Amino acid sequence: MSVQSMTGFARREGSVGRYRWVWELRSVNGKGLDLRLRAPSGYEPLETEIKKRISDRMSRGNIQATLNVSIGEAKVEAVLNRDALNAILSLRGELADLVDPSPLKLDTILGLRGLVEMREAEETTDALQMRDAAILAGLEQAADDLVAMRIGEGDALVSVLKQQLRTIEALVAIVEADPSRSPEEISRRLQGQLAVLLENSNGLDRDRLYAEVALLATKADLREEIDRLKAHVAAVDELLQKGGPIGRRLDFLAQEFNRESNTICSKSNSAAVTAAGIELKVVIDQFREQVQNLE
Repeated sequence: MSVQSMTGFARREGSVGRYRWVWELRSVNGKGLDLRLRAPSGYEPLETEIKKRISDRMSRGNIQATLNVSIGEAKVEAVLNRDALNAILSLRGELADLVDPSPLKLDTILGLRGLVEMREAEETTDALQMRDAAILAGLEQAADDLVAMRIGEGDALVSVLKQQLRTIEALVAIVEADPSRSPEEISRRLQGQLAVLLENSNGLDRDRLYAEVALLATKADLREEIDRLKAHVAAVDELLQKGGPIGRRLDFLAQEFNRESNTICSKSNSAAVTAAGIELKVVIDQFREQVQNLE
């Protein structure tokens, strides 16, 4: 399954009957799926279906969907006020002996105020259904275009993340291979520090002192942090291979990367390990910034 970024843009337009529609979809980063719809008045009944068709394709991102609809040539119809016409005819009957009894002419009827009203013809139910179907089909095309753009950017981000992951892996290997981590070197360094303490103090409890040194030696060991970092690297590789909406899980792993690198820096007794730990933190920050863009 492809990895999508959360940024993109798509535009589709078309026409059906007298109607011309334009869809514009914009997507930016978001914690969840937040859809904001802008549509002309009268299109509210389509809102539920619009949200469904977008959420079927995307699961995360702030998405603004804008629909513009224009009507071409007006369709006009003449509406006769039959009540008014009947009243006129009734009056004409009452005045039959006083007025010209000749039949009413069309131009006479049209000239009578309020008798005939010219207004835009109402669309038939079939015409409105065709319009709505065309608008929703256009939305699907625009949404597919947006997804394609998000996938393209997602592929580029995955390449960057893989490069950064390999850098993290290499820095972990540097920390793991540093001579200061060997049991012999840790023992030698602690023995030297212990010898200095014993020479300059007559009141120290040797057994208690050795116990404290053993505890410090345990705390100075970076094995657990290195193993966890390796496990996180493997987990990220698996997620990138699997694809789909993995942004939140990658963000969690990025936080775990950062936690372990902080611990390595705080435990380090070697300039080389400290330097590698600092570089590790820099790369992890860059990694997390890129992860923030993924669905």
